[in-house]
Amino acid sequence: MNYNDILERFLKHIQLSRTGSKDTEDAYRRDIHRFLMYLEENDIHSFDDVDKNIISDYVTELRSGNIGGTALSQASYNRNLSSLRSFFHYLNKYEGVENNPVQYFKTAKARRKLPEFLTFDQIETILNSFNLDDPVDVRNRTIIEVMYACGLRVSECATLKISKIYLKDSYLTVLGKESKERMVPFYPRCKQLLELYLTKSRPVFMEGKEEHDFLFVSQKGKPISSRSIQLLCENSAVEAGLSIHVHPHMIRHSFATHLLDNGADLRVVQELLGHASLSTTQIYTHVTVDKLRKVIDETHPHAGKNKQK
Repeated sequence: MNYNDILERFLKHIQLSRTGSKDTEDAYRRDIHRFLMYLEENDIHSFDDVDKNIISDYVTELRSGNIGGTALSQASYNRNLSSLRSFFHYLNKYEGVENNPVQYFKTAKARRKLPEFLTFDQIETILNSFNLDDPVDVRNRTIIEVMYACGLRVSECATLKISKIYLKDSYLTVLGKESKERMVPFYPRCKQLLELYLTKSRPVFMEGKEEHDFLFVSQKGKPISSRSIQLLCENSAVEAGLSIHVHPHMIRHSFATHLLDNGADLRVVQELLGHASLSTTQIYTHVTVDKLRKVIDETHPHAGKNKQK
């Protein structure tokens, strides 16, 4: 049995039947390729020979770090299990495999973590650290500004198209999860940076290169990758003097948190973020202890009774 051929057919099936991001497809490829390598290393050459004991051994080795070299977090473990579940569902339906040993394994339930976010001052510290006379810095600041202005996922930012940027009316359209297109306005400073990038920075990178519609490009004129944006966020925070690890989704979290803190309607924020469910957006309604205390102090009828006069 040629595992590589089956993997490619599975990935093709995923591309045709799902509408997730390129990052999601890459995760499927990594997860399933690692599993197939494990089968080959253990002389297992048929999926019908894979039982729940083999799956148990594999996920145990994977979770402990004996496979891959790094112990998996609960989220990564759940994602790997989900990939295996989808893979065996495909094998059952399209490849004639009868057994499905993954069905005996449940993903680990975890308490939902509150999203990490940056304060407004921290965002401004990062944004103001760039030199706008340098084409690379112009691009880098524009990337972070657009993510903060529009609350984009990193994959959405990497795949933005020039033809979907409407500078005159100050909004863009983005293709999110499930191939759902949404419209997101942006503020005047973001518009100015986009204009600067498109006129002074991007042409430098595209000089002598074949033109295309991707907005953000590398210095070689290629569409920028999600990984490059991730590194950009990390490095920019360090260079700005912040002692925290900044990742792209933290900027998206900041967008949502700052809107809600300033009175935005939850359903509007849901629409801007491209969330299918309102419950996903509600995670951003976290507030600090100080804010809670302030509300009690200012509104509870008993709060002022014991205050010293």
